[in-house]
Amino acid sequence: MEKSSKIYVAGHRGMVGSAVKRALEKAGYTHIITRTSAELDLRNQAAVTEFFTTEKPEYVFLAAAKVGGIVANNTYRAEFLHDNLCIQNNIIHQSYLNGVKKLMFFGSSCIYPKMAPQPLKEDYLLSGPLEQTNEPYAIAKIAGIKMCEAYRDQYGCNYISVMPTNLYGLNDNYHPQNSHVLPALIRKFHEAKVNGTSYVEIWGTGTPMREFLFADDLADAALFLMLNYNGKKFVNIGSNTDISIKDLAEMIRKIIGFEGELRFDTSKPDGTPKKLMDSSYLNSLGWTYRIGLEEGIGIAYQDFLSKQGQVS
Repeated sequence: MEKSSKIYVAGHRGMVGSAVKRALEKAGYTHIITRTSAELDLRNQAAVTEFFTTEKPEYVFLAAAKVGGIVANNTYRAEFLHDNLCIQNNIIHQSYLNGVKKLMFFGSSCIYPKMAPQPLKEDYLLSGPLEQTNEPYAIAKIAGIKMCEAYRDQYGCNYISVMPTNLYGLNDNYHPQNSHVLPALIRKFHEAKVNGTSYVEIWGTGTPMREFLFADDLADAALFLMLNYNGKKFVNIGSNTDISIKDLAEMIRKIIGFEGELRFDTSKPDGTPKKLMDSSYLNSLGWTYRIGLEEGIGIAYQDFLSKQGQVS
């Protein structure tokens, strides 16, 4: 990938895509192609076809997706399956038709079976039933992985897939219903502090274990793999460390400065009891994460504060 190569970052305004774009710019890449969803509906086959035949990108980072937390995944099941299949089908197929040299597909750790052994190794894919609440999203992402593998097998395409763990960072989604656990807690604690509320309610028991990675670390790993990895096997990207939701909440409470109590609503679902990814293969290739959780949450909170007027 030359510094002047035409690189298309699909989903450049999302948390992952914007981090990839920052990483490319920081590394000196000068020809980054982007389109907002208003400019290009990636679900529209004709529009994506026209975009690829006109722009002819040489490299593609496929970070565009319809995403959300437990509630969004479970509520908009048809949309999560349909929209994500459309997006990735259009981009992967047009990449093949237009001679893209290399493509990276971003999956999600929810592709793994709900009760898979921990930590999650790449080999555990399709070894058991998925978590029911986000099954449609997971199936779409699994289809994307398999599509990259199939295009490699049949057409010789150099398409690679990566599986990030739970992400957080700049440009995260803080929507009260549709966000993931870490940004949701940042918003909850901030609003409780501002409003002088005596407690913050947290879904579930607080016992589930979760792994988190700062989005800029993911982007750094993605660029590293784009430059150094050409294998068929998808690659986990994580920190190899996890934390309970209760301890995460305590960490965020301390960073934000909320002095009230935590209350756990045990009538709400916990989701998967533990979700830690095995990133030893990536580590063996020479990459490890840099930004610790406490440092990263502090950066994310400052980003949240800077966008207060825009957070809905």
